[in-house]
Amino acid sequence: MTLTSAMPRHRWSVASIRRWPLWALAPGARAYVMATVLAAAAFAVLAAWHTTWHLSQVPVYLLLLACSAAMIEAIRDVKLSRDTMTRDLQEVWYLSIALLLPPVYVLLAPIPMVVMKQLRVRRNLIHRRAFSIASIGLGYGAASVEFHSGVRPLLDGSLSPSAHAVGLLAGIVAAAITGWLINVWLVVGAVKLTSPTARIRALTFTREAVTTDVTVTCLASLVTLGLSYTLAALVVALPVVLMQKRFLMHSQLVAEARTDAKTGLLNAATWHREASTELSRIRGYWSPTSLAIIDIDHFKLVNDTHGHLAGDRVLRVISDRFKTELREGDLIGRFGGEEFAILLPHTSGTEAGRVAERLRGHIADEPIVVSDGREAAVGCSVTISVGVAELAHTRQDLDELLAVADAALYQAKAEGRDRICIMAAGLDEPQLPVPPGTGPAARAPQ
Repeated sequence: MTLTSAMPRHRWSVASIRRWPLWALAPGARAYVMATVLAAAAFAVLAAWHTTWHLSQVPVYLLLLACSAAMIEAIRDVKLSRDTMTRDLQEVWYLSIALLLPPVYVLLAPIPMVVMKQLRVRRNLIHRRAFSIASIGLGYGAASVEFHSGVRPLLDGSLSPSAHAVGLLAGIVAAAITGWLINVWLVVGAVKLTSPTARIRALTFTREAVTTDVTVTCLASLVTLGLSYTLAALVVALPVVLMQKRFLMHSQLVAEARTDAKTGLLNAATWHREASTELSRIRGYWSPTSLAIIDIDHFKLVNDTHGHLAGDRVLRVISDRFKTELREGDLIGRFGGEEFAILLPHTSGTEAGRVAERLRGHIADEPIVVSDGREAAVGCSVTISVGVAELAHTRQDLDELLAVADAALYQAKAEGRDRICIMAAGLDEPQLPVPPGTGPAARAPQ
Protein backbone atom coordinates (compact mmCIF):
# COMPACT_ATOMS: atom_id res chain seq x y z
CA MET A 1 0.00 0.00 0.00
CA THR A 2 1.29 3.44 -0.92
CA LEU A 3 0.39 6.49 1.17
CA THR A 4 -0.04 9.72 -0.77
CA SER A 5 -0.30 13.25 0.51
CA ALA A 6 -3.78 14.70 0.84
CA MET A 7 -2.47 18.09 -0.21
CA PRO A 8 -3.11 18.72 -3.91
CA ARG A 9 -0.15 19.68 -6.01
CA HIS A 10 -0.25 23.07 -7.67
CA ARG A 11 -0.04 22.61 -11.41
CA TRP A 12 0.95 25.41 -13.72
CA SER A 13 -1.12 25.50 -16.87
CA VAL A 14 -2.08 27.94 -19.58
CA ALA A 15 -5.52 28.26 -17.98
CA SER A 16 -4.10 29.13 -14.54
CA ILE A 17 -1.71 31.68 -16.03
CA ARG A 18 -4.57 33.33 -17.89
CA ARG A 19 -6.33 33.90 -14.58
CA TRP A 20 -3.53 36.09 -13.25
CA PRO A 21 -4.85 39.59 -12.35
CA LEU A 22 -2.12 41.03 -14.59
CA TRP A 23 -4.17 40.12 -17.67
CA ALA A 24 -7.14 42.09 -16.37
CA LEU A 25 -5.17 45.32 -16.86
CA ALA A 26 -5.71 47.43 -19.95
CA PRO A 27 -3.27 46.43 -22.74
CA GLY A 28 -1.23 49.63 -22.37
CA ALA A 29 -0.93 49.26 -18.59
CA ARG A 30 -0.04 45.57 -18.90
CA ALA A 31 2.69 46.29 -21.47
CA TYR A 32 4.05 49.13 -19.32
CA VAL A 33 4.30 46.93 -16.20
CA MET A 34 5.95 44.06 -18.06
CA ALA A 35 8.41 46.36 -19.87
CA THR A 36 9.44 48.02 -16.59
CA VAL A 37 10.06 44.68 -14.88
CA LEU A 38 12.05 43.35 -17.85
CA ALA A 39 14.12 46.55 -18.03
CA ALA A 40 15.00 46.26 -14.34
CA ALA A 41 15.96 42.60 -14.75
CA ALA A 42 18.18 43.42 -17.74
CA PHE A 43 19.78 46.31 -15.83
CA ALA A 44 20.52 43.99 -12.88
CA VAL A 45 22.15 41.36 -15.14
CA LEU A 46 24.25 44.01 -16.89
CA ALA A 47 25.31 45.58 -13.57
CA ALA A 48 26.25 42.19 -12.12
CA TRP A 49 28.36 41.42 -15.20
CA HIS A 50 30.38 44.63 -14.76
CA THR A 51 30.75 44.42 -10.97
CA THR A 52 34.06 43.67 -9.32
CA TRP A 53 32.93 41.69 -6.29
CA HIS A 54 34.59 42.15 -2.89
CA LEU A 55 33.72 40.18 0.21
CA SER A 56 34.01 43.35 2.33
CA GLN A 57 30.92 44.76 0.56
CA VAL A 58 28.60 42.02 1.88
CA PRO A 59 28.54 43.08 5.58
CA VAL A 60 27.78 46.70 4.59
CA TYR A 61 24.97 45.52 2.32
CA LEU A 62 23.46 43.24 4.97
CA LEU A 63 23.72 45.93 7.65
CA LEU A 64 21.79 48.47 5.54
CA LEU A 65 19.21 45.84 4.60
CA ALA A 66 18.80 45.05 8.30
CA CYS A 67 18.06 48.73 9.01
CA SER A 68 15.44 48.74 6.27
CA ALA A 69 13.90 45.52 7.60
CA ALA A 70 13.85 46.93 11.15
CA MET A 71 11.76 49.89 9.95
CA ILE A 72 9.27 47.62 8.19
CA GLU A 73 8.94 45.48 11.29
CA ALA A 74 8.57 48.46 13.62
CA ILE A 75 5.57 49.90 11.74
CA ARG A 76 3.95 46.81 10.25
CA ASP A 77 0.96 46.91 12.62
CA VAL A 78 -0.09 50.37 11.41
CA LYS A 79 -2.64 49.91 8.63
CA LEU A 80 -3.10 52.38 5.80
CA SER A 81 -5.68 52.01 3.05
CA ARG A 82 -4.73 50.49 -0.28
CA ASP A 83 -4.20 52.37 -3.52
CA THR A 84 -2.56 55.39 -1.96
CA MET A 85 0.86 56.77 -2.81
CA THR A 86 2.73 56.84 0.49
CA ARG A 87 6.35 57.52 1.48
CA ASP A 88 7.80 54.66 3.53
CA LEU A 89 11.32 56.18 3.81
CA GLN A 90 12.94 53.04 2.43
CA GLU A 91 14.66 55.38 -0.04
CA VAL A 92 16.96 56.45 2.80
CA TRP A 93 18.50 52.98 2.82
CA TYR A 94 18.26 52.47 -0.94
CA LEU A 95 20.18 55.70 -1.50
CA SER A 96 22.84 54.63 1.01
CA ILE A 97 23.23 51.26 -0.71
CA ALA A 98 23.31 52.94 -4.13
CA LEU A 99 26.14 55.30 -3.21
CA LEU A 100 28.21 53.17 -0.85
CA LEU A 101 28.16 50.03 -3.01
CA PRO A 102 28.18 49.16 -6.75
CA PRO A 103 24.84 49.53 -8.61
CA VAL A 104 24.00 45.82 -8.63
CA TYR A 105 23.39 45.86 -4.87
CA VAL A 106 20.64 48.49 -4.99
CA LEU A 107 19.04 46.75 -7.97
CA LEU A 108 18.71 43.62 -5.83
CA ALA A 109 17.92 45.35 -2.51
CA PRO A 110 14.17 45.92 -3.13
CA ILE A 111 13.55 42.20 -3.62
CA PRO A 112 13.92 41.05 0.03
CA MET A 113 12.28 44.24 1.32
CA VAL A 114 9.19 43.97 -0.90
CA VAL A 115 8.92 40.24 -0.16
CA MET A 116 9.04 41.07 3.54
CA LYS A 117 6.22 43.59 3.10
CA GLN A 118 4.19 40.98 1.25
CA LEU A 119 4.65 38.42 4.02
CA ARG A 120 4.74 40.62 7.12
CA VAL A 121 2.67 43.74 6.35
CA ARG A 122 -0.08 42.93 3.89
CA ARG A 123 -0.71 40.94 0.75
CA ASN A 124 -0.85 42.67 -2.58
CA LEU A 125 -1.12 41.60 -6.20
CA ILE A 126 2.10 39.98 -7.36
CA HIS A 127 2.41 42.14 -10.47
CA ARG A 128 2.15 45.27 -8.29
CA ARG A 129 4.91 44.00 -6.03
CA ALA A 130 7.09 43.11 -9.02
CA PHE A 131 6.52 46.55 -10.52
CA SER A 132 7.46 48.17 -7.20
CA ILE A 133 10.73 46.22 -7.11
CA ALA A 134 11.47 47.22 -10.70
CA SER A 135 10.68 50.94 -10.32
CA ILE A 136 12.79 51.25 -7.17
CA GLY A 137 15.64 49.31 -8.75
CA LEU A 138 15.62 51.40 -11.92
CA GLY A 139 15.45 54.68 -10.01
CA TYR A 140 18.20 54.07 -7.50
CA GLY A 141 20.22 51.93 -9.90
CA ALA A 142 20.40 54.98 -12.18
CA ALA A 143 21.33 57.14 -9.18
CA SER A 144 24.15 54.71 -8.34
CA VAL A 145 25.51 54.78 -11.90
CA GLU A 146 25.31 58.58 -11.92
CA PHE A 147 27.23 58.87 -8.66
CA HIS A 148 29.92 56.25 -9.32
CA SER A 149 30.51 57.21 -12.97
CA GLY A 150 30.06 60.99 -12.81
CA VAL A 151 30.58 62.27 -9.27
CA ARG A 152 33.07 59.86 -7.72
CA PRO A 153 35.83 60.46 -10.34
CA LEU A 154 35.60 64.20 -9.69
CA LEU A 155 35.84 63.70 -5.93
CA ASP A 156 38.87 61.47 -6.25
CA GLY A 157 40.85 64.38 -7.69
CA SER A 158 43.05 66.75 -5.73
CA LEU A 159 40.40 68.67 -3.78
CA SER A 160 40.71 70.40 -0.45
CA PRO A 161 38.81 68.76 2.44
CA SER A 162 36.14 71.47 2.41
CA ALA A 163 35.68 71.30 -1.38
CA HIS A 164 35.50 67.51 -1.17
CA ALA A 165 32.78 67.69 1.49
CA VAL A 166 30.74 70.20 -0.51
CA GLY A 167 31.14 68.19 -3.71
CA LEU A 168 30.20 64.96 -1.95
CA LEU A 169 27.03 66.49 -0.51
CA ALA A 170 26.06 67.97 -3.89
CA GLY A 171 26.62 64.61 -5.58
CA ILE A 172 24.54 62.80 -2.97
CA VAL A 173 21.66 65.28 -3.32
CA ALA A 174 21.78 65.01 -7.12
CA ALA A 175 21.68 61.20 -6.92
CA ALA A 176 18.81 61.32 -4.42
CA ILE A 177 16.79 63.53 -6.76
CA THR A 178 17.53 61.25 -9.72
CA GLY A 179 16.42 58.15 -7.82
CA TRP A 180 13.26 59.81 -6.58
CA LEU A 181 12.30 61.27 -9.97
CA ILE A 182 12.67 57.99 -11.89
CA ASN A 183 10.90 55.95 -9.23
CA VAL A 184 7.97 58.31 -8.70
CA TRP A 185 7.34 58.97 -12.38
CA LEU A 186 7.40 55.28 -13.21
CA VAL A 187 4.70 54.85 -10.57
CA VAL A 188 2.77 57.86 -11.86
CA GLY A 189 2.83 56.35 -15.36
CA ALA A 190 1.40 53.08 -14.02
CA VAL A 191 -1.33 54.89 -12.07
CA LYS A 192 -2.33 56.97 -15.09
CA LEU A 193 -2.48 53.97 -17.42
CA THR A 194 -4.46 51.94 -14.88
CA SER A 195 -6.85 54.76 -13.88
CA PRO A 196 -6.91 57.41 -16.63
CA THR A 197 -9.19 59.66 -14.57
CA ALA A 198 -6.77 59.75 -11.62
CA ARG A 199 -5.59 63.27 -10.87
CA ILE A 200 -1.79 63.09 -10.74
CA ARG A 201 -1.53 66.64 -9.48
CA ALA A 202 -3.55 65.69 -6.40
CA LEU A 203 -1.15 62.80 -5.73
CA THR A 204 2.24 64.40 -6.30
CA PHE A 205 2.00 68.18 -6.47
CA THR A 206 0.02 69.16 -3.40
CA ARG A 207 1.75 71.33 -0.83
CA GLU A 208 1.92 68.42 1.62
CA ALA A 209 3.33 66.00 -0.99
CA VAL A 210 6.02 68.43 -2.14
CA THR A 211 6.99 69.26 1.44
CA THR A 212 7.23 65.55 2.26
CA ASP A 213 9.34 64.83 -0.83
CA VAL A 214 11.80 67.62 0.00
CA THR A 215 12.04 66.51 3.64
CA VAL A 216 12.63 62.86 2.77
CA THR A 217 15.21 63.73 0.09
CA CYS A 218 17.12 65.91 2.55
CA LEU A 219 16.97 63.22 5.25
CA ALA A 220 18.20 60.52 2.83
CA SER A 221 21.05 62.79 1.69
CA LEU A 222 22.17 63.59 5.25
CA VAL A 223 22.08 59.95 6.36
CA THR A 224 24.04 58.87 3.28
CA LEU A 225 26.57 61.67 3.83
CA GLY A 226 27.14 60.52 7.39
CA LEU A 227 27.46 56.87 6.38
CA SER A 228 29.95 57.77 3.65
CA TYR A 229 32.37 58.81 6.42
CA THR A 230 31.58 56.04 8.93
CA LEU A 231 29.03 53.27 9.32
CA ALA A 232 28.94 54.11 13.03
CA ALA A 233 26.54 56.91 12.04
CA LEU A 234 23.85 54.21 11.88
CA VAL A 235 23.64 54.39 15.68
CA VAL A 236 21.98 57.80 15.41
CA ALA A 237 20.60 57.54 11.84
CA LEU A 238 18.22 54.62 12.42
CA PRO A 239 16.29 56.19 15.36
CA VAL A 240 16.02 59.52 13.52
CA VAL A 241 14.67 57.88 10.35
CA LEU A 242 12.25 55.76 12.36
CA MET A 243 10.87 58.78 14.23
CA GLN A 244 10.48 60.72 10.97
CA LYS A 245 8.58 57.78 9.50
CA ARG A 246 6.24 57.71 12.49
CA PHE A 247 5.65 61.45 12.12
CA LEU A 248 4.74 61.03 8.43
CA MET A 249 2.48 58.09 9.23
CA HIS A 250 0.67 60.17 11.83
CA SER A 251 -0.15 62.74 9.14
CA GLN A 252 -1.28 59.97 6.80
CA LEU A 253 -3.45 58.37 9.48
CA VAL A 254 -5.12 61.71 10.23
CA ALA A 255 -5.91 62.04 6.51
CA GLU A 256 -7.13 58.44 6.37
CA ALA A 257 -9.53 59.09 9.26
CA ARG A 258 -11.23 61.80 7.18
CA THR A 259 -11.63 59.85 3.95
CA ASP A 260 -13.55 56.88 2.65
CA ALA A 261 -11.17 54.02 1.87
CA LYS A 262 -12.87 52.87 -1.35
CA THR A 263 -13.34 56.23 -3.05
CA GLY A 264 -10.89 58.69 -1.48
CA LEU A 265 -13.77 61.11 -0.86
CA LEU A 266 -14.68 62.47 2.56
CA ASN A 267 -16.41 59.89 4.71
CA ALA A 268 -19.94 60.56 5.97
CA ALA A 269 -18.97 61.84 9.42
CA THR A 270 -16.27 64.18 8.12
CA TRP A 271 -18.48 65.46 5.30
CA HIS A 272 -21.34 66.21 7.71
CA ARG A 273 -19.02 68.03 10.11
CA GLU A 274 -17.32 70.12 7.43
CA ALA A 275 -20.57 70.83 5.58
CA SER A 276 -22.15 72.06 8.83
CA THR A 277 -19.17 74.36 9.40
CA GLU A 278 -19.38 75.71 5.84
CA LEU A 279 -23.11 76.28 6.16
CA SER A 280 -22.63 78.22 9.40
CA ARG A 281 -20.02 80.40 7.70
CA ILE A 282 -22.30 81.06 4.73
CA ARG A 283 -25.16 82.15 7.00
CA GLY A 284 -23.01 85.03 8.24
CA TYR A 285 -23.24 86.91 4.95
CA TRP A 286 -25.89 84.90 3.07
CA SER A 287 -25.06 83.44 -0.28
CA PRO A 288 -27.14 81.05 -2.40
CA THR A 289 -26.13 77.51 -1.52
CA SER A 290 -27.36 74.15 -2.75
CA LEU A 291 -26.94 70.53 -1.84
CA ALA A 292 -27.13 67.47 -4.09
CA ILE A 293 -27.62 63.86 -3.11
CA ILE A 294 -26.58 61.31 -5.76
CA ASP A 295 -27.52 57.65 -5.89
CA ILE A 296 -26.12 55.06 -8.32
CA ASP A 297 -29.07 53.39 -10.02
CA HIS A 298 -29.39 49.62 -9.52
CA PHE A 299 -25.91 49.36 -7.99
CA LYS A 300 -26.76 46.00 -6.41
CA LEU A 301 -27.13 44.62 -9.92
CA VAL A 302 -23.52 45.60 -10.67
CA ASN A 303 -22.29 43.66 -7.64
CA ASP A 304 -24.50 40.65 -8.42
CA THR A 305 -23.47 40.55 -12.10
CA HIS A 306 -19.78 41.40 -11.99
CA GLY A 307 -18.77 40.85 -8.35
CA HIS A 308 -17.89 43.15 -5.47
CA LEU A 309 -14.40 43.96 -6.77
CA ALA A 310 -16.01 45.31 -9.93
CA GLY A 311 -18.49 47.21 -7.77
CA ASP A 312 -15.61 48.82 -5.87
CA ARG A 313 -14.02 49.87 -9.16
CA VAL A 314 -17.30 51.46 -10.28
CA LEU A 315 -17.38 53.46 -7.03
CA ARG A 316 -13.78 54.64 -7.53
CA VAL A 317 -14.26 55.63 -11.18
CA ILE A 318 -17.49 57.50 -10.48
CA SER A 319 -15.85 59.31 -7.56
CA ASP A 320 -12.92 60.33 -9.79
CA ARG A 321 -15.31 61.63 -12.43
CA PHE A 322 -17.18 63.64 -9.83
CA LYS A 323 -13.94 65.24 -8.63
CA THR A 324 -12.90 66.26 -12.13
CA GLU A 325 -16.25 68.00 -12.73
CA LEU A 326 -16.52 69.91 -9.45
CA ARG A 327 -14.93 73.15 -8.28
CA GLU A 328 -12.24 73.23 -5.61
CA GLY A 329 -14.62 74.70 -3.02
CA ASP A 330 -17.38 72.11 -3.55
CA LEU A 331 -17.60 69.61 -0.71
CA ILE A 332 -18.23 66.01 -1.76
CA GLY A 333 -18.43 62.89 0.38
CA ARG A 334 -19.55 59.30 0.20
CA PHE A 335 -22.75 59.28 2.22
CA GLY A 336 -23.64 55.61 2.11
CA GLY A 337 -23.10 52.42 0.15
CA GLU A 338 -23.77 53.94 -3.28
CA GLU A 339 -24.89 57.39 -2.21
CA PHE A 340 -22.93 60.65 -2.37
CA ALA A 341 -23.57 64.17 -1.07
CA ILE A 342 -22.25 67.44 -2.49
CA LEU A 343 -22.49 70.86 -0.87
CA LEU A 344 -22.28 73.60 -3.52
CA PRO A 345 -21.54 77.00 -1.94
CA HIS A 346 -22.46 80.18 -3.85
CA THR A 347 -24.69 78.11 -6.15
CA SER A 348 -28.42 78.57 -6.72
CA GLY A 349 -30.75 75.62 -7.21
CA THR A 350 -30.91 76.22 -10.96
CA GLU A 351 -27.11 76.39 -11.25
CA ALA A 352 -26.78 73.27 -9.08
CA GLY A 353 -29.22 71.54 -11.44
CA ARG A 354 -26.90 72.27 -14.35
CA VAL A 355 -23.97 70.87 -12.39
CA ALA A 356 -25.97 67.76 -11.51
CA GLU A 357 -27.03 67.26 -15.14
CA ARG A 358 -23.41 67.54 -16.24
CA LEU A 359 -22.43 64.87 -13.70
CA ARG A 360 -25.31 62.66 -14.77
CA GLY A 361 -24.38 62.93 -18.42
CA HIS A 362 -20.70 62.28 -17.72
CA ILE A 363 -21.54 59.03 -15.93
CA ALA A 364 -24.20 57.82 -18.37
CA ASP A 365 -22.22 58.53 -21.54
CA GLU A 366 -19.06 56.58 -20.61
CA PRO A 367 -19.29 52.88 -19.66
CA ILE A 368 -16.89 51.80 -16.92
CA VAL A 369 -14.50 48.94 -17.73
CA VAL A 370 -14.69 46.28 -15.00
CA SER A 371 -13.47 42.74 -14.46
CA ASP A 372 -13.96 40.12 -11.76
CA GLY A 373 -10.42 38.80 -12.35
CA ARG A 374 -11.70 35.60 -13.96
CA GLU A 375 -13.17 36.90 -17.22
CA ALA A 376 -12.18 39.49 -19.78
CA ALA A 377 -12.86 43.10 -18.89
CA VAL A 378 -16.25 44.40 -20.01
CA GLY A 379 -17.91 47.80 -20.21
CA CYS A 380 -20.46 48.38 -17.47
CA SER A 381 -23.09 51.06 -18.18
CA VAL A 382 -24.08 52.92 -15.04
CA THR A 383 -26.51 55.77 -14.43
CA ILE A 384 -27.20 58.05 -11.47
CA SER A 385 -30.20 59.86 -10.04
CA VAL A 386 -29.73 63.24 -8.34
CA GLY A 387 -31.82 65.22 -5.90
CA VAL A 388 -30.98 68.93 -5.57
CA ALA A 389 -32.14 71.31 -2.84
CA GLU A 390 -31.44 75.02 -2.46
CA LEU A 391 -30.95 76.61 0.95
CA ALA A 392 -34.29 78.29 1.62
CA HIS A 393 -33.44 80.63 4.51
CA THR A 394 -30.68 81.36 7.01
CA ARG A 395 -32.35 79.32 9.75
CA GLN A 396 -32.37 76.10 7.72
CA ASP A 397 -29.78 73.69 9.09
CA LEU A 398 -27.88 70.96 7.27
CA ASP A 399 -30.19 68.12 8.30
CA GLU A 400 -33.22 70.00 6.99
CA LEU A 401 -31.44 70.69 3.71
CA LEU A 402 -30.49 67.01 3.46
CA ALA A 403 -34.11 66.01 4.00
CA VAL A 404 -35.27 68.25 1.12
CA ALA A 405 -32.53 66.92 -1.20
CA ASP A 406 -33.41 63.36 -0.22
CA ALA A 407 -37.08 64.01 -1.10
CA ALA A 408 -35.95 65.37 -4.47
CA LEU A 409 -33.83 62.24 -5.02
CA TYR A 410 -36.83 60.05 -4.20
CA GLN A 411 -38.87 61.98 -6.78
CA ALA A 412 -36.15 61.53 -9.44
CA LYS A 413 -36.04 57.79 -8.83
CA ALA A 414 -39.83 57.53 -8.86
CA GLU A 415 -39.88 59.22 -12.28
CA GLY A 416 -37.69 56.50 -13.79
CA ARG A 417 -34.12 57.14 -12.55
CA ASP A 418 -31.19 58.48 -14.63
CA ARG A 419 -32.39 62.04 -14.10
CA ILE A 420 -32.32 64.91 -11.64
CA CYS A 421 -34.97 66.65 -9.57
CA ILE A 422 -34.58 70.20 -8.23
CA MET A 423 -36.34 71.74 -5.25
CA ALA A 424 -35.44 75.43 -5.09
CA ALA A 425 -36.85 78.78 -4.03
CA GLY A 426 -39.37 80.11 -6.56
CA LEU A 427 -40.37 76.63 -7.75
CA ASP A 428 -43.91 75.71 -6.69
CA GLU A 429 -43.34 72.10 -7.70
CA PRO A 430 -40.21 69.98 -7.94
CA GLN A 431 -38.54 70.60 -11.29
CA LEU A 432 -37.77 67.53 -13.38
CA PRO A 433 -35.64 68.06 -16.49
CA VAL A 434 -36.40 66.82 -19.98
CA PRO A 435 -35.65 63.11 -20.63
CA PRO A 436 -32.05 62.01 -19.96
CA GLY A 437 -29.39 62.82 -22.50
CA THR A 438 -31.11 65.77 -24.16
CA GLY A 439 -30.73 68.47 -21.55
CA PRO A 440 -28.48 71.42 -22.47
CA ALA A 441 -26.83 71.29 -19.03
CA ALA A 442 -25.14 68.04 -20.00
CA ARG A 443 -23.03 70.08 -22.41
CA ALA A 444 -22.74 73.19 -20.28
CA PRO A 445 -19.23 74.45 -19.49
CA GLN A 446 -18.01 74.39 -15.91
